[in-house]
Amino acid sequence: MVKIDLITGFLGSGKTTFIREYARYLVGKREKIAIIENDYGAVNIDMVLLQDLLGDNCNLEMIVGGDGKEAHRRRFRTKLISMGMSGYDRVIIEPSGIYDVDEFFDVLYDEPLDRWYEIGSVIAIVDAKSVHELLPDKNDKHANSSDENDISRYVFMSEISGAGKLIISKITEKTDTKEVSDEINQIMAEYGLGDGASCSEKESRSEGGGNKPWFDSNKDIIAKPFSELTIEDFESIESCGYRHASYVKIPLEDSSFTPLFYFDVEMDEVLLSKTIGELFKDARAGHIIRIKGFVKTGEEKQSEVNATEKEMQLRPAVSSRNVLIIIGENLDKQYINELFKDYCAVVSL
Repeated sequence: MVKIDLITGFLGSGKTTFIREYARYLVGKREKIAIIENDYGAVNIDMVLLQDLLGDNCNLEMIVGGDGKEAHRRRFRTKLISMGMSGYDRVIIEPSGIYDVDEFFDVLYDEPLDRWYEIGSVIAIVDAKSVHELLPDKNDKHANSSDENDISRYVFMSEISGAGKLIISKITEKTDTKEVSDEINQIMAEYGLGDGASCSEKESRSEGGGNKPWFDSNKDIIAKPFSELTIEDFESIESCGYRHASYVKIPLEDSSFTPLFYFDVEMDEVLLSKTIGELFKDARAGHIIRIKGFVKTGEEKQSEVNATEKEMQLRPAVSSRNVLIIIGENLDKQYINELFKDYCAVVSL
């Protein structure tokens, strides 16, 4: 049977960067693998970023998303059926940053897929910088259950809850990995998964009292830059498996997280950086979570854009197309279109 791994994580956590390292490790073991990329719309930015992995033992496939769960589920199932006789040892799934993980399990339990594939590992990538921002603000007297972070926090929890291993990304010298682990467990406990206590707190309690944290910081979490992951790390990641999580599901409207696309965008780097920076702060635009893509920034220059509210990366790039994708909650398409209409060939429809 073909093993199939899911690499999950919230928008901008670093899934694609991790997959580059993971795929190289697997190909180095002489495994024949396929990477299935899912993203919003017909233009898959992450697939472009993985092109250099293509080879005899690594293939890239794409599933188009963004038009409803049922349509995506059918395409996912059809894609796996079409790949079933291709001789792969392992298939790696990178879904979009907004994903219902139950779809992964439901599809693989269907016939005939349950006879061709076996679930390998569910691996979650967690941005160290974003976890604290998802926590409710205890100092805000007006904070309540309708806090604007509630939906994002729920999506974050649901995407990592079934993981056999968490990989903490975007670590700096100032990162307190124990604090990040405790905050992750605090979020999980909010939805009834574990009690949120740190390992040190558990040790100080009397035996038999309460539940354990959902993730054990010593066994379930790896906190180091992807480039420093060792063969032993990858072996533990590859064999980490997954866990079953039971929690009250919150129905998410398809319109909650909206992608906007802008084609043939041309802006110099100064204007591009200024426009993106202001968009994240502009309440009229909606709640922007991530902006990514490729932009023509000069006569013979192109920049790769990867931005969140706290971090913006503009790097030299060479891509076959210029397209910018803006992802967020309840975006004001008309307002954002006005900002980009003079700098692109096609605004989002």
